[in-house]
Amino acid sequence: MIVIIAEKPSLARNIVAGIGQFTKLNFQRKNGYFEGGDYLVTWAFGHLFSLCDIEDYTGGEAGKKWCMDSLPCFPAEFKYKLRMGADKKVDTGVEKQFETIKYLCLRDDVKTIVNAGDSDREGEIIVRLCVMNTGALGKPDKQFTRLWLPDQTPETVWKALNEMKNETEYDNLADEGFARTYIDWLYGVNLTRYATLKTGTLLRVGRVIVPIVSAIYDRDLAIRNFVPDIYYAAISKEKTSGEEIELVSKERFDNSKKNQADALCAKYNASEARVVSKKTKKETLNPGKLFSLSKLQSLLGKKYKMSMADSLAIVQKLYEEGYLTYPRTNSEYLATNEKDKIKKIINNIKGVGYPVVFKDKKTIFDDSKIESHSALTPTYKIPKKESLSEKEMQVYQTVFRRFVSVFCEEECIAQKTEIVIDVGGYEQFTLKGITILQRGFLRFDDSDRKDKILPALEKGDIVNIDFKPVEKQTSPPRHYTIETLNNYLKNPFREDKAALAEKEKNATSLPDTDENENDEEDYKAIFEGLELGTEATRTGIIDNARKSGYIDLKKDVYTILPDGEYLIEQLMQMQISMDKYKTSIMGQALKKVYRGSMTVDESVMLAKNEIAEVFGRKETSVELDTDTGFYGDLVGKCPVCGKDVVKGKYSYGCTGYKEGCKFRINSFICKRNISLSNAKLLLENGKTSEIQGFISKAGKPFNARLKLDGDKVVFDF
Repeated sequence: MIVIIAEKPSLARNIVAGIGQFTKLNFQRKNGYFEGGDYLVTWAFGHLFSLCDIEDYTGGEAGKKWCMDSLPCFPAEFKYKLRMGADKKVDTGVEKQFETIKYLCLRDDVKTIVNAGDSDREGEIIVRLCVMNTGALGKPDKQFTRLWLPDQTPETVWKALNEMKNETEYDNLADEGFARTYIDWLYGVNLTRYATLKTGTLLRVGRVIVPIVSAIYDRDLAIRNFVPDIYYAAISKEKTSGEEIELVSKERFDNSKKNQADALCAKYNASEARVVSKKTKKETLNPGKLFSLSKLQSLLGKKYKMSMADSLAIVQKLYEEGYLTYPRTNSEYLATNEKDKIKKIINNIKGVGYPVVFKDKKTIFDDSKIESHSALTPTYKIPKKESLSEKEMQVYQTVFRRFVSVFCEEECIAQKTEIVIDVGGYEQFTLKGITILQRGFLRFDDSDRKDKILPALEKGDIVNIDFKPVEKQTSPPRHYTIETLNNYLKNPFREDKAALAEKEKNATSLPDTDENENDEEDYKAIFEGLELGTEATRTGIIDNARKSGYIDLKKDVYTILPDGEYLIEQLMQMQISMDKYKTSIMGQALKKVYRGSMTVDESVMLAKNEIAEVFGRKETSVELDTDTGFYGDLVGKCPVCGKDVVKGKYSYGCTGYKEGCKFRINSFICKRNISLSNAKLLLENGKTSEIQGFISKAGKPFNARLKLDGDKVVFDF
């Protein structure tokens, strides 16, 4: 007998359907599994097992108030337990289903156990953990194999069942999954508890969530603090032969040099403007590449204002129903061994009236740009319009139409025109236009694009000009959108070219068509582990940041919320650095585990060392001390009412506030933490030591003491 363990019930049903279609077996539904012929098909509910809590290692009582005594926690061996419910007890449904899996795996007549988790590192360890905990792993009479499904159509299921590899072939993938789980647990559990105890507020500190929130925080702060520069540009907008021609000089003059702008305009206006060149050529335009998950989510966010969580849920549903291939892919390319499959899909699409033809091109098939999964495509199974909701159809059609565009039989032919106008030999101005002669793929993708027609000018024509200095101002950075945040997270070390691209946008550029874009740098970053999060995890982490109240999403624009500002600023004050650099170091380590050049233990040790630094910091002197202590720490007696002063969320405050005492010592003054030891000195002696590292409003560093002046805290120079 063969027992197949699917990650979810929906996949189990699709596996049963695939086997049934090709073997004509009739499956019977049992208690927690299907049985038919030599096959037993059961399922998990996603993660049945989760890592143990700190209390499971220390012997503490779960649910009790956190304390520093158990931190940092570095387990010698990570342990798992069955997933808990909201009541902190083992979920009865989870327990029952695991017992079913265990019973099936240990049956004497079962000789083959099949891991049918989703085809990624999470799916790999979800089922592997189940099998490991049954006790069946390693038994000499049982074989452990892997079912790898690029989609869930019956044909793919049956083909994959006949091409299964031994589970040991996926050991590196599993190791990467385990390493990621352990590292994220170490960061999340230790630093979340530490930051929460320090501030008295639950702060969710994670390896990926913090740099994501930090990126949005930094961008919003840059917008908030932006001071526009006023400058002058020399611009002419005059008509020639009845058509207005706009010429914008590359010269810029700051606000204090308007006289120079006037002089340039006068010099140009005293000159002759003449067309010195006109070039016209026909060119074949290329469609955009096939979709990775993040590129699809970016387009859906821009076009339909669809959140990443919503779009992923829909793509996942379409995958489970067999209409799309595996969604969590970071590639926009297809594997060369998929050509026959793609030919079949193309024939199906041609059969329903679309003019498509197979194309064997490097911009479509490129194994060097694929890590685990190929680009998102439709399968041969095409849904009926009435079978999908409006949003589901929007998502499906977006993937479908891009596929049709890539394999469109008719070429997209455009006539591009470039006119160069010379002004007195001082400066040349280039005008670009485009006319679509044959629409080709534009019939299916970006079909709302309009031509840009240039004025009817020929070489030698005189152009009327009247340059004037026009006052302009620099623009602030733009808030992150779903698209720009995705681009940043895929390669946070790549120069952000969004603003530049917006400024340089002209008629020769086609929206969302990027086949000619050099993407070598992005794929190098992905394969090296430089990206923040992965296609599989990024959506969930961003959604957690939203649910935690750290960031907001309106339409497709992200903004920071007060709780997000508090998170980032408190971490900065605690000197907990969770930036893109440290996160990417961990990402690179995970890729090394996947490639077999680093062990799980070695990667975990990197995280332990980073975390140990946070807990092991010691200040050498009171003057340099920045440790603000922990929420609720006793500081001393209030100089106003005599009650206790304790560490609070934002300050050291008097416990007599309910009776009206307003005395407090801010824990952050002039960009400098006021340490617990200095706060104690202030209450004991009326003044602190000389504190080093204050920053004035003008940005200048200075040192000073703090002293009490009645009920106020002031500088003592």
